[in-house]
Amino acid sequence: MKTLVIYLMADPETPELARAAVDGGADVVEIGFPFSDPLADGPVIRRAGERALARGMRTRECLEVLARTRRLVPETPLIPMTYSSLLEAYGWDRFAADVESAGATSMIVADLPAGERPEVRRVQLVAPTSTDERIAYAGEQTDGWLYLVALTGTTGARGDLSPALGGLVERARRLVAAPLYAGFGISTPEHARAAAELADGVVVGSRAVQMADEGPVALREYVASLRGALDIL
Repeated sequence: MKTLVIYLMADPETPELARAAVDGGADVVEIGFPFSDPLADGPVIRRAGERALARGMRTRECLEVLARTRRLVPETPLIPMTYSSLLEAYGWDRFAADVESAGATSMIVADLPAGERPEVRRVQLVAPTSTDERIAYAGEQTDGWLYLVALTGTTGARGDLSPALGGLVERARRLVAAPLYAGFGISTPEHARAAAELADGVVVGSRAVQMADEGPVALREYVASLRGALDIL
């Protein structure tokens, strides 16, 4: 069975949205902790982060959202995703302890390369530009699964699945024992199915955030369409 990861921005409504995503078939939920300069994020997630910050979503508030989400989806892996400056400001050890206490399964720090802060247990990311050496090292260090960034650039829906993904998966398969989940640029059931034919799972962010803006029912139906595309494989 292929794994479906859905990304949502931390907001007061996120716990209910996460439950809708799980009801639709999500296996893992990423929760974005907003940051003022999100270099890896495209316009949809960037705007969602700006809106969250304007609503007062700071680290402590995001941790409260994480804890409420954990109560609503007690069995689903929850993975905060953010940037290293937030952890630097909050305190690295304090953040790691507090996200775990709030119910996080792991975390993603988008701009923290493998090898830096090795004491921070996290899912590692690699991209088509990563060398074989970096892919192998990230695979050794990663927590649970390796995040394959399918394209060079920021998050966001694209018209077609990145042609670079196939080569990245092929290299990672030779070098890494952990499951491989592909993300960035995956927005439709067709994208999800094509990516999952190569990788062990898919991560959907920008389009999920857009559907979340329409409410839990719309998000659940969208996630169910992705789940259906994966389940035929």
